[in-house]
Amino acid sequence: MGSQEDHSVHVAIIGAGIAGITLGIGLLERNIPFRIYERAPGFREIGAGIGFSPNSERAMGSLSPAMLSAFKRVANPNGEDYFQWMFGHAGGGGGSSINPSSFDHDKLLYKLYVGKDGFQGSRRSDILEEWSKQIPPDLISFGKELESITDDSGAGDSPVEMRFRDGTIARADLVIGCDGIRSRVRQHVLSPPDSSTTTSSSNDASLPLPKSVNPHYSGKFCFRDLAPMSSAVAAIGEYKSSRRFMYNGPGAHVITYPVAGNKFLNVLVVISDPGGVEGWPAELVAQGRHTVRGLTKQEAVDAFRGWNKTVRGIVDLLPDELEKWAIFDMAEHPAETYVKGRVALAGDAAHATGPHLGAGGGLGIEDALCLAGLIQAVPGQIAQRSKGEGEGGIGSALAEEKEIKEKLVERALKIYNDVRYERTQWVVQATREAVDLFQWKDGSGQDPAEFAKEITEKFHKVWDYDLDDMVERAVKELEKA
Repeated sequence: MGSQEDHSVHVAIIGAGIAGITLGIGLLERNIPFRIYERAPGFREIGAGIGFSPNSERAMGSLSPAMLSAFKRVANPNGEDYFQWMFGHAGGGGGSSINPSSFDHDKLLYKLYVGKDGFQGSRRSDILEEWSKQIPPDLISFGKELESITDDSGAGDSPVEMRFRDGTIARADLVIGCDGIRSRVRQHVLSPPDSSTTTSSSNDASLPLPKSVNPHYSGKFCFRDLAPMSSAVAAIGEYKSSRRFMYNGPGAHVITYPVAGNKFLNVLVVISDPGGVEGWPAELVAQGRHTVRGLTKQEAVDAFRGWNKTVRGIVDLLPDELEKWAIFDMAEHPAETYVKGRVALAGDAAHATGPHLGAGGGLGIEDALCLAGLIQAVPGQIAQRSKGEGEGGIGSALAEEKEIKEKLVERALKIYNDVRYERTQWVVQATREAVDLFQWKDGSGQDPAEFAKEITEKFHKVWDYDLDDMVERAVKELEKA
């Protein structure tokens, strides 16, 4: 793994979702050796839609121009360069009284400019298929379910070791956990100091693991579907089917936008659980199950009685049999850190958030950009700090170089944590606040002026983040470490 001439750093990426794939492409662009380990036997993303905000697209372009081009090939034009929020319920409109029997016309709550061709959406399966083409197949190992991680930091000549359930072992200079909301790597990073080197292969109740090891139910669940565009146009018209809309009301909201070259309308129906954060069945929480299959759409239909004609038409587009998706996040029990030694978390593994600001996937791409920039800078720092070392001969020089590499890798990941933590945690909390606005938890969600002020501030804080400054600050910190 090294010589005096070769100061390369080998990266192991756990998980081939959005964060893992984009990190892999970014490393490939920078000629950094890596391998992705994915537990599934192949790519099998669900076809649900996902939107990427302006900051996400800038991060893609900075990681790899080809990555951004791939997204643009499958991204769907929005019809208008605006987000539009509508009063979806008969009680909406700044306290005005509307007769439900005549509530057949949509009323605009707020319209926010997102930029030219901004916030385009696609099917998750489409974009991951495009991105996966950019990574040579021999750099992705499928069927690799992580069992444990051993990081003997301080040993000087000991890479991080990963054991998988199929009995195989892999080693790398550092490990990035991009393994999603139910992250195995998170258990290693957040385990107590007395178990710092190994992630247990069992869920031993005797281990004093913090609550932040697992995501928690947010008190919201959703139904989602890709409705054929012909059906959508028949139900709500061409104009509403070809643009991004959100329909707000008490205890629920509905999001729609076109995907797959206008072949489908992505439908996301989000409902507040009457049971709150305790509403998801305890046995499903214990099993790590976030979905229930085989339900009828009657629960969704019942939740939208009293809403306007458009919303009822959208809900009627849902199939007769549905999956109910619980929305878990890390708002109430955030990870105390994203890093331990030479192991780090990225994307949902680090800061799982709800979909309500459309920011979760983009945060993972930002994480990938920060990590790629820092890791790219490590070999040069190794070379610089190895000069004049190793007067005891080649063996001594190699030993000292490995020790320098280990310390620099740890330092780079610590800087990554420091640079990314505040922003990502803010987004998780702001997402919770946004859904309260959408679902009229207090009066500001129904007041156009208050809603406009709060939601504009939140979205622009997500969108306007200076990514170049992020990478520059991180690398400068590494150089002076």
